[in-house]
Amino acid sequence: MQLLFIHGSGSTGKVWRYQTSAFADSIAIDLPGRPDGELCTSIESAVSWLKMLVDEQGLTDLVLVGHSLGTAVALQYAIEYPGDLKGMVLIGGGARLRVHPDTLGFLEIAIDSPDAFPQMFENSWRKVPEDFAKELRAEALALGPEVLLNDMKACDAFDVIEKLSGINTPTLAITGTKDVMTPPKYAEFLGDRMPNTEITLIEGGSHFVFGEFPSQVNDAISAFVDKL
Repeated sequence: MQLLFIHGSGSTGKVWRYQTSAFADSIAIDLPGRPDGELCTSIESAVSWLKMLVDEQGLTDLVLVGHSLGTAVALQYAIEYPGDLKGMVLIGGGARLRVHPDTLGFLEIAIDSPDAFPQMFENSWRKVPEDFAKELRAEALALGPEVLLNDMKACDAFDVIEKLSGINTPTLAITGTKDVMTPPKYAEFLGDRMPNTEITLIEGGSHFVFGEFPSQVNDAISAFVDKL
């Protein structure tokens, strides 16, 4: 099976440091526009791009592992191309990913006032090792507010609640108990509405649980994949 990791908003595949080192031959993609190519302005366009990549590289028996925005891509992929998938791991995700209007408004301002943008990340990644947190902050700032705003708008428009019952791909939903962006009730909703879904809660984890508690997350992924 081929594990393929899909990052969240305003990020790249580098966020999966602790996963790609643990899972041999896994792939962590960079969605377009980071910096190569044009940004995907919707989840559907990201899925179209990913399908093209999968077909070009001849990838089969996929296990899509997504974080936040990446969970939306995985879910939409499962709706459109279920035959490509052996399973999904959804970390910090949900069937609908609304973004607070104040966040979108701040990012609009930050595009014209770049000095404001670093404020968004002052308290981010507090539970990961400092060297990794420093790398993640630098990458987010380099990508800039345009990329993050684009991704969050795509998340805000995403809603597959009415389609969950038709998704039969075996799925593991992982959420940190301290995740305020996609709290445990999001994972529980997926488990209630989507067949073949199991839930793992990581005590104390936030929205970046896979970087904070990588061993626990990796063990959960391994156990899930072993059952497929």
